[in-house]
Amino acid sequence: MAGKLKLSMMVGDYEIVRALKDGTVKPKGIELVVADYPGTRAIHDKVAAGSACDINEFNGGAYVVQKHRGRHDFTAIPVFLHRRFRLGFIYLNKAKGIAKPTDLIGRRVGCRTLGAAANYWMRGHLEEDHAVPHRAVTWVIESDDDASRQAPSDLKIERVPRGGNVEEMLLEGAVDAMIAPNVTRMIGEGDPRAARLFPNYAELEADYYRRTGFFPIMHVTTVPAEIVARHPWVVESLVLAFEEAKQLAYRRLADPRNVPLAWYRTYWEEERALLGPDPWEFGLSDLNKRNYGTLVRWVHAQVLTGSCPKLEDLFPKEAFQLELPRARGIDYKF
Repeated sequence: MAGKLKLSMMVGDYEIVRALKDGTVKPKGIELVVADYPGTRAIHDKVAAGSACDINEFNGGAYVVQKHRGRHDFTAIPVFLHRRFRLGFIYLNKAKGIAKPTDLIGRRVGCRTLGAAANYWMRGHLEEDHAVPHRAVTWVIESDDDASRQAPSDLKIERVPRGGNVEEMLLEGAVDAMIAPNVTRMIGEGDPRAARLFPNYAELEADYYRRTGFFPIMHVTTVPAEIVARHPWVVESLVLAFEEAKQLAYRRLADPRNVPLAWYRTYWEEERALLGPDPWEFGLSDLNKRNYGTLVRWVHAQVLTGSCPKLEDLFPKEAFQLELPRARGIDYKF
């Protein structure tokens, strides 16, 4: 390890980073020290507080807010470890008479925090595709974050009393609907009081992809700005290492023997037919610029004032100069 730059890393336990975490892939010139992953909420809180590792997964919306507020100690590399379509994560109380998106206008909609990356996407979808302005809704939040603390005064926000839970409030009828980054317990367990706003969400999400090309980016990966300034080669080394780990994951997961689902290979082929060979594309391709740029634009529209942040202010110049290898062919001997 002599002469290598020692960097610590804290990212999710995703298949696409497995080979990097277990040491199968080693970033050039870097000794990687992998820290335990504390969970999504905890890692975002640690990164926001400046108490995480050198390399961290981070909420892509919160990153925009923090940079807009003048935080200069970190920067992002174009490694997008978490993406998710979001129309299936808008929930409603079935007794509230909400039959279509515009029925949410004037309603109270719960969310744990205002600034989850998923929430920016859902509010953006509702506003731009379904005629529900985000300022026409009262947002009922469990916890304050950077977004809610600096939100414009005309954004209607209510704080839940300490210890309150918006999912329970939805089931009890205290809020009309809610948005959440994850599948909630009430949906997972089939609580009869709750439903999705869009029961055909998968169909709508596929249509959204066909129209835009976006598999929505949720998270970025951050590194210390000082490290990049002193060792600009780190950007390429890390992105290429993450890329290699991802390609190894693709090769492993293409084999239906490795996933305990009866029709997994069918799902794989259907998804690749729609999303292409590399749905989790890294780098700042034109498509990724437009994809993440949409999140940036919605963060600005929903909670920021002043000029909209530019991608050039969110990623180092080295990130724009990267050339990544194309997705490798897969040996289909299974």
